[in-house]
Amino acid sequence: MAKQQKAPSAGLSHLDARGQARMVDVGNKPPTQRQATARGKVLLNPEVLGLIAQGGLPKGDALAVARIAGIQAAKRTPELIPLCHPLPISAVSLDLTPQADGVLIEATVKTTAPTGVEMEALTAVSVAALALYDMIKSMQRDAVIEGIWLVAKSGGKSGPYSREPRRA
Repeated sequence: MAKQQKAPSAGLSHLDARGQARMVDVGNKPPTQRQATARGKVLLNPEVLGLIAQGGLPKGDALAVARIAGIQAAKRTPELIPLCHPLPISAVSLDLTPQADGVLIEATVKTTAPTGVEMEALTAVSVAALALYDMIKSMQRDAVIEGIWLVAKSGGKSGPYSREPRRA
């Protein structure tokens, strides 16, 4: 007896019945308040962390540049991720916290829209980490960007999600 195969799109909202990529139609979904938070980390050596703390990097204030880059990235997510909807983002916050082994990056994005802002939060963290790396690469080429993940989201049909705790 042959096993019945599922359609390529089974469970994947961005695939049509033939398995082709498509943008999900959210036109009939009501706008709701939504929020998403993501985190990531850039591992740095103590010398570079000291220069960041003292404002002594050759390119300037690395944390300020990374923060602005992350905010800009959240706003431009639909230009970077092909099937993301342009959303009316109401707030983006980025916290860059120096720790003993690097800088923890946390982004929170808010909107009132028919779809969520998880990708915007993840993109904000990713680009902030890349900008931070760019700011310090002349001092430490072996810096590591690690562990970018969705921490939490709220709003929408699927309800709240939280992935805590996780080592940062």
